[in-house]
Amino acid sequence: MPNAEPHRPRPLADLPRAQAVRGVFFDIDDTFTTDGLLRPEALAALNAWQQSGRLSVAVTGRPAGWCDHIARMWPVDAVIGENGAFWFRYDRTRHRMRRRFLQDEATLAANRARFEDIAARVLAAVPGVAVSADQAYRACDLAIDFAEDVQTDGLATADRVASLLREAGMHVKISSIHVNAWFGEHDKLSTALQMAADEFGITPQALALEHLYLGDSPNDAPMFGFFERSIGVANVLDYGGRVDPMPAFVCSQRSAAGFAEALAHVTGYAAG
Repeated sequence: MPNAEPHRPRPLADLPRAQAVRGVFFDIDDTFTTDGLLRPEALAALNAWQQSGRLSVAVTGRPAGWCDHIARMWPVDAVIGENGAFWFRYDRTRHRMRRRFLQDEATLAANRARFEDIAARVLAAVPGVAVSADQAYRACDLAIDFAEDVQTDGLATADRVASLLREAGMHVKISSIHVNAWFGEHDKLSTALQMAADEFGITPQALALEHLYLGDSPNDAPMFGFFERSIGVANVLDYGGRVDPMPAFVCSQRSAAGFAEALAHVTGYAAG
């Protein structure tokens, strides 16, 4: 359940532009996208960011199948998927994908074998929800859809689903569209720390002080609390006390437009 109202973020305009920023880590759904769609302003801003030589890493609850595509075809240096269950990094020179899962395949297979029964209990108990349409492409977690391809009463339904999944012994995070659940101790932040060190030689201190994080929903809270320059697109304010801690700064615009706004503020580049 939501906590007491946390601090309200400062306006993005209060984030000094002069400070060096070496990279951006960012959520996808309703941060980089708008209503499930890639928007040209966000893609143009991300492409310009990477072309400037800065690091870009997508950090998402989306499945392994999607993350393979994202790592190959988006202007990103790596992607962390399924809320920290793995990361993928595509070597464009050698045409090879590096895939790093935090759990071995035997453990993952044993976990997946439990998902069908757990999902059946959730669907029977909470009318209107569904197993997410992207579940077939997942390697590590169970995603219950409450707002992507179904219509429910929103976060109240998500809370009921989350409670049942926790009763099954799973770790749970609520995004803007899904309730994601898994067996294991990872989350977006723990895997970002490990990936940054292993792949790019970035220390935790450098990650916190020299990189941005952009997000929009409760599953981004660990990242908001770690990055000194954490930024929420405007729709983060819709969640009130559910996001704790809130980001340090907030955009004036929502979703993809807010993403482009944030990068433009830092770099001075504005998508046409």
